[in-house]
Amino acid sequence: MEDLGLIQAIANNDKEAFNSLFSKYYRPLVIYITTYTNDVPASEDIVQQVFITIWEKRLKLEGVKSLKSYLYKIAYNTFIDQYRTTKKQNLFFEELRQDILRELITENKEYQEKRILQLKKLINTLPPKCKEILELNKLRGLNYKEIASKLNISEKTVDAQMRLAFKKIRLGFEDNNLLLYIALMPSNEVKKTFC
Repeated sequence: MEDLGLIQAIANNDKEAFNSLFSKYYRPLVIYITTYTNDVPASEDIVQQVFITIWEKRLKLEGVKSLKSYLYKIAYNTFIDQYRTTKKQNLFFEELRQDILRELITENKEYQEKRILQLKKLINTLPPKCKEILELNKLRGLNYKEIASKLNISEKTVDAQMRLAFKKIRLGFEDNNLLLYIALMPSNEVKKTFC
């Protein structure tokens, strides 16, 4: 059946004519729209929407002179509408993501400052020798051997004092993540803690 015959038959609710139209133009329209989307599944969704639109507006088809041009125009306009909608949605979600990140950064900064303040208080409650060894290790970056040499004590004593310091600090916090936090803490943050 020629396109003009298809138009008249579809306008008269002929589902067989609609199926013929679909079979004839579906694949070429998907290929056409894919040149814009670079995404075959998205193009298939757009083209399916085109045929839904054709069926819904079938009573207005009789004035159409070129069915092929009409289909390609509807397909392009449907692509543009979806592109604009997607762009707006993406912009909205990107703005939302940025807002959440800003809030998280602010919350994390406040949380980190509270933890540092709590850590300072705990360090100040350590016995003097224990505190000194912790400071030499974390503030000055000395290893156990260097600390032992500097203080004229054994490495085992340094190790024991560090364990004591970490144990007391661990008890001062609800979770055990602080030890990892201290161990991995950047040197400028360590300096803030001891100052």
